[in-house]
Amino acid sequence: MATLLKKPLKLALVQLATGPNKSTNLSRARSRVLEAAHQGASLIVLPECFNSPYGCQYFPKYAETLLPSPPSQDTAPSFHALSSLAKEANAYLLGGSIPEYETDTKKYFNTSLMFNPKGELIATHRKVHLFDIDIPGKITFKESEILSPGNKITLVDLPEYGSIAIAICYDIRFPELAMIAARKQCFLLLYPGAFNLTTGALHWSLQARARAMDNQLYVGLCSPARDMEASYNAWGHSMVVDPNAAVMTEAGENEEIVYADLDGDKIEEIRKGIPLRGQRRFDVYPDVSEGEVRFED
Repeated sequence: MATLLKKPLKLALVQLATGPNKSTNLSRARSRVLEAAHQGASLIVLPECFNSPYGCQYFPKYAETLLPSPPSQDTAPSFHALSSLAKEANAYLLGGSIPEYETDTKKYFNTSLMFNPKGELIATHRKVHLFDIDIPGKITFKESEILSPGNKITLVDLPEYGSIAIAICYDIRFPELAMIAARKQCFLLLYPGAFNLTTGALHWSLQARARAMDNQLYVGLCSPARDMEASYNAWGHSMVVDPNAAVMTEAGENEEIVYADLDGDKIEEIRKGIPLRGQRRFDVYPDVSEGEVRFED
């Protein structure tokens, strides 16, 4: 019956506490990823900017050069740490995101790296939509002061399971990415993200449930742990939502790991009961997945 997700998959979201020391962050990530692997997780996710504090003032200092790939240990210690860790854990590992510096263009990016259980890089996603907001009396933040946007949608084939989509934080506010991923037969959308106390309270859970409801697939959001002494306060509340928009598991504010067992039959059950895919009216409005969609840089 299950077609999108070939067999059950245990997903782990590591809501990591990060600080100013990159080596400490990488060591802490290793410990928590191995813990998740020991609990049987076959797909493990770290949060946005897991190797550094989050903020425009930090991106240049913590940035790593990833191209040409594979990069050297000196220019990209986080890349090599993730590769080794995926192999050690024998799991698919989505390395949240790290600041990236591209020497040819002299541009910075917010970049997610995904490795297979052999430690091989299988996907790279640069944040497409930059976090530029100004809510009077609450928060002003402009990633575009330092970062440049990525230019593609990132879909990843996990041969044993099926296809997933990767995006980062603010990308979730743009439903087109999720709609295209769903039309391209993904069973899961993953968003490492660092919403703040203003936007998190307003929209974190709402966005996760909306993307799941609209597309009838699983959604995972992985946040850093909240640190009220940091210059940027992450919302926390990492969560997994099922294809019926029900929250399966949700973290609190502190460092922890949350798990969810994903089952392809659940997707088929929901889609059979509310058959949106066969009811769409592409004679009335366009199918965004059939337009000029970029899957390559």
